[in-house]
Amino acid sequence: MKKLDAYIIKSFIKPFLATFFVILFVMIILTLWQALEKISGKGIGIVYILKFLYYTILIVIPLTLPIAVLLASIMSLGTLSENYEFAAIKSAGISFKRFIAPLVGIALSLSLLNYVFLDYVFPYANLKQQNLLLNIQKKQPALALIPGSFNNEIPGYSIKFDEKYGEQQNLLKNVIIYNLKGNKGNKTIIKAARGKINADTESASRYMTFELYDGYYYQDHINNRTSFKKRKRVPFSKAVFDKYIVNIDVSSFNDDDLEKENRKDSYLMLSLNQLRKKSDTLSIAYRDYLTNKSKNLYIRSQAKELYAKPDSLLASEISYPILDNFNIRNKIQVLTTSVNSAKRTIDNIKNTKTGYLWKRENLNKYDIEPHKRIATAFAPFILFLIGASLGSL
Repeated sequence: MKKLDAYIIKSFIKPFLATFFVILFVMIILTLWQALEKISGKGIGIVYILKFLYYTILIVIPLTLPIAVLLASIMSLGTLSENYEFAAIKSAGISFKRFIAPLVGIALSLSLLNYVFLDYVFPYANLKQQNLLLNIQKKQPALALIPGSFNNEIPGYSIKFDEKYGEQQNLLKNVIIYNLKGNKGNKTIIKAARGKINADTESASRYMTFELYDGYYYQDHINNRTSFKKRKRVPFSKAVFDKYIVNIDVSSFNDDDLEKENRKDSYLMLSLNQLRKKSDTLSIAYRDYLTNKSKNLYIRSQAKELYAKPDSLLASEISYPILDNFNIRNKIQVLTTSVNSAKRTIDNIKNTKTGYLWKRENLNKYDIEPHKRIATAFAPFILFLIGASLGSL
């Protein structure tokens, strides 16, 4: 029986290793292809490219293992069945359960190994890879600017343009730059019909220079302590220009330490135990968020005052409809106040809904991730049972 077990294990190991490395190669290529746009043209050394590749391999191994087990079990047992070796084994009085017992042990061992890998190695690889990718993207922020949407990667600025063109992809159309420095809002706005990013100057290591053409510059001179009524009378500056140069300090993007860990709490970077603790913390914060928002809405709607006077509109001297009790001026005032109050409530509900959806989605990621890892960990054993049945047929 020992020779038979060794023969069965040998017939399984060869196709398993072959399919494992082929699938691993394909998944690495797919991952690199998706990240190619983010890391290409950044002037990154080969050492960091190899590190990124190494972390990618560690991430895709747990996903590759179940597929390799499935294909290997189908191929190995299918070959034995096709060569009538199954018939010979059965004729010797050996049952199918006893025959695949060594392979069951291998599948269970691979599942346990995958579980340990997902709990320790997988979070570490994601932590290193995602931080490395973020740091690489910051090396040359001009290449990361995306047309058609506001780009907020550069601290203190929000930049939007309709199109990027030219041989070096540094020419822009319909440029809008919001200066958000000092957390004072978008009080400074620069618009231009055309623009150019200069990334080849000597100061490019510290500044990203925008050359803007045919546009205007607008700035509000508003103090944060100024009341809303006085803000309407506060002066502003506006200038039309044929050419205007904006130098944006991007020295923080040129940090040579590409392995700096700026993000550490993503659900992919935590172990199973850390995920449970994080999920509990987020659940408490989520419940507090809903409680506070519901109390705020209750107070805004003045429901407490309305509940205290349920019959306040039933007096005999009041005529219906209610607005008929007011003159034209008061009717306008009542309707305006009601409309504004309704708009504020609707805006508050929309903002609450956006925050609610984001917090719920974020919490779901931390709740689901442990189940996904456990399912992925024991997928090799489940898929082996399926592959063994299919192969033996």
